[in-house]
Amino acid sequence: MTKIKKVMLVFGTRPEAIKMAPVIQALKAEKGIKTVVVLTGQHSQMLHQVIDLFKIKTDYDLEIMQPNQTLEGIAVRCLQGLEKVLLKEKPDLLMVQGDTATAFISALAAFYQKIPVAHIEAGLRTGQKYNPFPEEVNRKLITVISDLNFAPTQTSVDALLAENVPEKTIFKTGNTVIDALFQTVKVKCDLTKYGVKLDPSRKLIVVTTHRRENLGKPMEEACKAIRTIALKYNESVQVVLPVHRNPKVRTVVEDILGGISNVQLIQPLDYLPFVHLMKAAYLILSDSGGVQEEAPSLGKPVLVMRETTERPEAVTAGTVKLVGLSYSRILKEVEILLNNEREYKRMATATNPYGDGKASGRIVRTVKVWLKRAEN
Repeated sequence: MTKIKKVMLVFGTRPEAIKMAPVIQALKAEKGIKTVVVLTGQHSQMLHQVIDLFKIKTDYDLEIMQPNQTLEGIAVRCLQGLEKVLLKEKPDLLMVQGDTATAFISALAAFYQKIPVAHIEAGLRTGQKYNPFPEEVNRKLITVISDLNFAPTQTSVDALLAENVPEKTIFKTGNTVIDALFQTVKVKCDLTKYGVKLDPSRKLIVVTTHRRENLGKPMEEACKAIRTIALKYNESVQVVLPVHRNPKVRTVVEDILGGISNVQLIQPLDYLPFVHLMKAAYLILSDSGGVQEEAPSLGKPVLVMRETTERPEAVTAGTVKLVGLSYSRILKEVEILLNNEREYKRMATATNPYGDGKASGRIVRTVKVWLKRAEN
């Protein structure tokens, strides 16, 4: 009789939860695999609504989040908490997603226990150590540890091969965020219940900004550009900006964009209403990684307020454009999409390079084969 294999999945932030959810669902449907779901609680406030949305049953919650937490603090608490769980559960495989502190420290904890690691969304690179920070180094360190590398695109595959990662450990799967998006967009959602009041006669610009490397002057420049757009196009444009909980973000955003009639500064949205907000958007301004993957599947152009991106496929495909963080560049690029219908349609109808919504199935099939081979 074949022994039931145990797969542990660890995540701690909302983006990880969203991208892990379809994989957890697919693994739980497999009779020969027992799943153990562990939360670190790196972002506890924004995490549980995703768990509820996707009906994920969790087995452990390390609850590591603390006010004004540092990367060092996250690392220590995560490593200590996972040691106990790993020693108790002794999984055959540990799975992490993306490039967070949780993902890296979980992989490291598994390595210390000589437990194999699978990395979902492997191979993303900017080639710049501090941009994005600390994600670029986190994901490279996970690659050093990983036994299975699930790369979302050929670009990611090529990046791994260029680092001499063994080809037999690399699998191109598509991005699981598209799986999650296609599930979520089917769920009905009334945005007014979340404090969002939209005027159908105005084009909606959705804005998100939160990255560490953009704090301070860069974020001020971006907000000033958004302010100019809102004031200049007061009759035809509306802006909705869910404001990140980081006080350094909130202060800048509220100081520059507060009190403008066609700008709504709202609390961070749960994943379900945020998907429907993106669906209602005319265009999106963001420094988020996930938005670069999700919005193109909804036919929404994305202007990325960053100097680099680890997702160059979308830039190449034409669904995303890097616009940096200067006032003049952001203003110029937004006005092009507001006033040039041909350019807008070119971006809105470009093919999304991140997959067909079946990535989680490919990942689970590969895991099954790997677990069977590991048994022999």
